[in-house]
Amino acid sequence: MDYRVEHDSMGEVRVPADRYWAAQTQRSHENFKIGVGIETMPREITHAFGVLKKAAALANHELKPEKMTDRKLDVISAACDEVIEGKLNDHFPLVVWQTGSGTQSNMNANEVIANRANEIAGEKLCHPNDDINMSQSSNDTFPTAMHISAVLVLEDKLLPAAQGLVDELKRLEAENADVVKSGRTHLQDAVPIRFSQEISGWRSSVERDMELIRLSLAPLKELALGGTAVGTGLNAPKGFDEKVAQQVAQITGKDFRTAENKFHALTSKDEIVFAHGAVKALAADMMKIANDVRWLASGPRDGLGEIRIPENEPGSSIMPGKVNPTQCEQVTMVAVQVMGNDTAIGMGASQGNFELNVFMPVIAYNFLQSARLLAESIISFTVNCVVGIEADRD
Repeated sequence: MDYRVEHDSMGEVRVPADRYWAAQTQRSHENFKIGVGIETMPREITHAFGVLKKAAALANHELKPEKMTDRKLDVISAACDEVIEGKLNDHFPLVVWQTGSGTQSNMNANEVIANRANEIAGEKLCHPNDDINMSQSSNDTFPTAMHISAVLVLEDKLLPAAQGLVDELKRLEAENADVVKSGRTHLQDAVPIRFSQEISGWRSSVERDMELIRLSLAPLKELALGGTAVGTGLNAPKGFDEKVAQQVAQITGKDFRTAENKFHALTSKDEIVFAHGAVKALAADMMKIANDVRWLASGPRDGLGEIRIPENEPGSSIMPGKVNPTQCEQVTMVAVQVMGNDTAIGMGASQGNFELNVFMPVIAYNFLQSARLLAESIISFTVNCVVGIEADRD
């Protein structure tokens, strides 16, 4: 492999010649060989850094045009667009298990964007710190990336997945309005209930969880950017925080705004804790729905056998014809993972010492994993199970 020599405040570092990252990224890559290739910083965070770095360049161009020139803005914006589109993912190798402020991931973004911008410019025009990180600090960029990525994954992935399940449950309700069965409490027979009413309970639970997730979005849309190192805004021009939030909103199409109190925004992760609590509520209800479905489909001869679910794959290596409720089982496993992640997020959020929380990478990793897994789990459950549920009317 060919290498080039990069420099930082500590001296020389050899970097793979075909990578856009530079000295500080390489140091982190060498010093934190923990979960390499498995637990890399989530791509949602990489995407969010592309968004916020472009927004910062646009705001700086307006406030400090003598430093953020037209030419610099053009090439930085082009490089950021490639980060946003995922074209440069291979140049973001760092793992979650790094500094608790996410400093190395911020520098990874600064170095990649600077080197790609310089390549586009055909000259060494942009510096990672002086230009890409202008008016910023790792301490306000990483919490900003956390909030951007959280809003995007909830609004664009998890909520649509949940809505798809709600739509299918509404169809099932209409199809089973005339089916009367036994209600059950304590796993024992109770009074009669319509199957459609039972389904309506599932549907309403998911709809309520969606309401709770939507309630959590407004606090998440407040951004720390502009607080810089400790919340005072040192080295950021007056009005930068408001202008950069406006640019983030314009790029994403979401109504982001600057956080009123940057000291809170840097050290407290309560918005993430609250939002993940709503995600956990959805996971808890998905656990209940999946368990109900597999109980009702149990048998088919010696169980409850009240409903039939799709037969997607053989369920045994030694019992021909046996089919298991595998989609229900993946839902319950994902729900358990989300509940475990909630504990990690809560513990991490409690570790905000003085002016900074230094558990942010693990908080972001667990939050994004929960939202992503749950969204994909719900889609799989809907498409491969719910759409094929049939009541055994006899």
